[in-house]
Amino acid sequence: MTLQPFTRNFADNSTEAGFQFTFFCDICNDGYKTKFVESKTYKKRGFLRGLGSAVSLGSSLLGLSEIESAVERGTDILTERFEGMPPQWHKEHEEAFGRAQNEAKGHFHRCPKCTRWVCESDWNEQEGLCVEDAPRVSVEVAAAKAKVTEEQIWEKAAATQLFTGEIESKQTICPQCGKPAGEGKFCTNCGAPLTLIKCPKCGAQNPVGTNFCGECGTKLM
Repeated sequence: MTLQPFTRNFADNSTEAGFQFTFFCDICNDGYKTKFVESKTYKKRGFLRGLGSAVSLGSSLLGLSEIESAVERGTDILTERFEGMPPQWHKEHEEAFGRAQNEAKGHFHRCPKCTRWVCESDWNEQEGLCVEDAPRVSVEVAAAKAKVTEEQIWEKAAATQLFTGEIESKQTICPQCGKPAGEGKFCTNCGAPLTLIKCPKCGAQNPVGTNFCGECGTKLM
């Protein structure tokens, strides 16, 4: 028998020794796990003790992803997991599931607009609706303020002058031909050397083509 939960997703955490279920919020998927209920059939008869690991369920938990996968494959994972269990156990399982749903419903709210079951975090108590149908005003106001603050910070930063230097485009002019000489040691037009001339008296560096040192006046050529 396929179990039908009141929420859109649930996990069957039952083992051969007892029953437990987790029901998930239809919005955030936070889960509520019900109390573990011991199986009377297992306790009285110990019917799985000699069957081996083939039918052992103690190390297996059925999670949300497994359920979704089962739907895609068109199979019933729950039926596969509990195959070989005696009728008395299956009856206990179904009854435990019903009790677990009643227990879990006390921790969820059903939105009258979208009919989803949501946890306390996703329930707007003042409006009586889930937060997707009736967002909390205080939360929306805080989010709006944060967004405006961020936008104003970027606008202020864009209007603030940080660089105060001059942007210039410099190029070397060849002293021989008077044309742009490029960035090498020799003019790209006439081949004249572009390195500086060192003054033999004061050691100052002077551009090529200079006749007298700009520091001490010594004749260079």
